[in-house]
Amino acid sequence: MKTFLMLGFLGFSLISCVKTDDFEIPNVETKEFELDGKVTNIAAVKNNFDSENNVIYTFSETETYMEAYVVSTDEGGNFYKELVLQDRPESPTAGILILVDNNSLFETFEFGRKIYVRLDGLSLWQNNGVIQLGKQNRGDVVAIPNSLLDEHLIRTTETVEITPLPLEISEFSTKHLNLYIRLNNVQFNRNLVRDDQRFTFAGEQTDQYDGERQLESCITGATTVLSSSTFSDFKSLLLPQQSGSIEGVLSRNFYDEYFVIAINTPDAIDFNKNRCDPVFFSCGDVLIPGPEVIFEENFTNITSKEKLETEGWTNLNVNGGNESFEPGVFDGDRYIRISAFNTDENPLEVWLVSPPVDLTNSTIETLSFEIMASYDNATILEVLITNEYSGNPLTTEWLLLDAKIPVGPSNQYGKKYLKSELDISCLDGVINLAFRYLGAGPDKTTTYDIDNIRVTGH
Repeated sequence: MKTFLMLGFLGFSLISCVKTDDFEIPNVETKEFELDGKVTNIAAVKNNFDSENNVIYTFSETETYMEAYVVSTDEGGNFYKELVLQDRPESPTAGILILVDNNSLFETFEFGRKIYVRLDGLSLWQNNGVIQLGKQNRGDVVAIPNSLLDEHLIRTTETVEITPLPLEISEFSTKHLNLYIRLNNVQFNRNLVRDDQRFTFAGEQTDQYDGERQLESCITGATTVLSSSTFSDFKSLLLPQQSGSIEGVLSRNFYDEYFVIAINTPDAIDFNKNRCDPVFFSCGDVLIPGPEVIFEENFTNITSKEKLETEGWTNLNVNGGNESFEPGVFDGDRYIRISAFNTDENPLEVWLVSPPVDLTNSTIETLSFEIMASYDNATILEVLITNEYSGNPLTTEWLLLDAKIPVGPSNQYGKKYLKSELDISCLDGVINLAFRYLGAGPDKTTTYDIDNIRVTGH
């Protein structure tokens, strides 16, 4: 048996009440508590779950307690009726999520608090790729009732500093789920933080339940997603525009398709460094279209991939897969579409290269095009240009354009196009425009529609 001090609470049931500005933390008194059983760790608890058969496991007559540290807080509203626990304050090796029917857990089980979990009567399962503890109910595992909290969750007097586990996005694996991690040298995708299109954490009209925002590594270029609840109290704050570090809990998205990070508070983001965007090609800011249309493609007559190629477009899947840009039509409007959804191609790299456009006899040229994003889970489209096209996009030296790549809704088709207008007046001779899609099923599958490509000049 193990003896330690815990805090006994008067009026523990008050915690489930709605928190107001004059809410007071219940008076506490220190008393001695004796663990009448054995102590185990999170890894040993998770080993009881049969992931192959996905069968609920219920602890019974084990007289066992799980030792853990709290690494989540519901104070900011980003975690709801759940506690995320890990096995150590630093260099953690295992984490787990506990479902709890209480929405003010931060008053009692604050970040860094050491606790013990009485396992008998609790059940283990995996939901959306995350292993969870709760109470079994008719084939499901649900939240521990508030009336049983003090029976299963034992709060010690020890609060420790949690040292986040440093990880690279490329290192994410299931063994890191429910751990408190730190990403260094990251930033939000620039299309989320433009001055003329700056997103909030989760306050856009297209956000339902969660706002998902793409983070990218300044070192490797790898990407992941910050997931924030639309019920969080920071949902309407603007995303920071610079780069730096971020701390949060590693989890999976609702459909168990890709990893996401959830923060306790925006204070977990320390973006105080300059951005690490690539170098974009620019001729200047001459954005008044000239009267002469040098090239125009609205895809009105493009009814098949074969017709697209007949008109001089190159539509190349560089890995030899079947997926490529294809024509589509909605309400009489034709466009070109690309998506990695429902494909097994990982990666899916497709180039759509325009026919040659001759700028020899014109000046002050402007390029414009429109893009719409749907079912967005990553920004995976680039727009490039060259006046030295080799006939093969992979052997051509391209110039990256600072195109406006839209961030669309994550759960439906987009409803509007975003127009880019770019000065290309410093280019001479024959040019080619390219759209490069770099997706991967099943986690980077954003659908893009492209329309109304135009080059004008004098």
